[in-house]
Amino acid sequence: MCKEVNRRNRLPVDDYVQGVLKRNRAIFAQTITLVESNSSADMETAQAVLKQLHPYTGKSIRIGITGVPGVGKSTFIEGFGSLLCERGHRVAVLAIDPSSTITRGSILGDKTRMENLSKNPNAFIRPSASGGMLGGVARKTRETIFVCEAAGFDVILVETVGVGQSEVTVRSMVDFFLLLQITGAGDELQGMKKGVMELVDAILINKADGVNKQKALIAQSEYNGILHYLQPATKGWETKAYTCSSLTGEGLDEVWSMIQLFHKKTNESGVFSKRRQKQNLDWLHYMVEDYLRMNFYTHPKVTKVLPQIEQAVTEGTLSATMAANELVRNRNQ
Repeated sequence: MCKEVNRRNRLPVDDYVQGVLKRNRAIFAQTITLVESNSSADMETAQAVLKQLHPYTGKSIRIGITGVPGVGKSTFIEGFGSLLCERGHRVAVLAIDPSSTITRGSILGDKTRMENLSKNPNAFIRPSASGGMLGGVARKTRETIFVCEAAGFDVILVETVGVGQSEVTVRSMVDFFLLLQITGAGDELQGMKKGVMELVDAILINKADGVNKQKALIAQSEYNGILHYLQPATKGWETKAYTCSSLTGEGLDEVWSMIQLFHKKTNESGVFSKRRQKQNLDWLHYMVEDYLRMNFYTHPKVTKVLPQIEQAVTEGTLSATMAANELVRNRNQ
């Protein structure tokens, strides 16, 4: 049994590649697990797989979706994703789950919250624990996007946890960024929402049904008034507010038409390709920084002295700056 599990988890590179390209769901899922792994052996294999898959990537539209907890992101994604599948699209949902900063545990419950979409043969939902990383965004999300594109998914939905700085990171890996809001959630110009409004390409007021419909229309007008004074996140595109009901499906058609118009206009102007190029360069620099960080902290000389230096900083007998210099000095000896 152990040999079978090991054999299944350690396929040859070509088997992963062909499995993804032939849309074998089992191998496709194993490939994403491989890409997400932090094992050095898995990372080496993953890079070999990604190198062969690279010519088949880049043909999707990548949509980031954010909003505070309770705004209805999962319900919206299920309704929106189902609509796209009905129209012949293949939709991959990468849902970044928050990890506890204490236990590192994660709920990973997005499949249960998107039950109908998860059963659709043209959809794939991948909950991924953030591991407590910056803004709750998993480090391997970009590479997972590439695997999904190589498998023929033409719409990629990346859901953020809606807290911290995750919006900035997701903005750096998607083409179109959508902010979900609801009415009656307090001052629209307070805290996180004000900052994220400058990053998004559209604001969507969710739950615009029943007694909330009129309130949603009023909120839409207010948001459009605010957006008029903000610099658009994408050159040549006017960020506007829209309404929808994920429950009834009203407005979801308009959302997709708006995203298609965005895609058409930015492609014609060259903004779309320039954004992708910049994102690739940003990713290059991030990966270099990530490699240097990992290489530094796993170096034997650093791991040997790190506990004592951390204790000295904690006790206040050594400043953080002096401690950093000491670690670098030990690393370079």
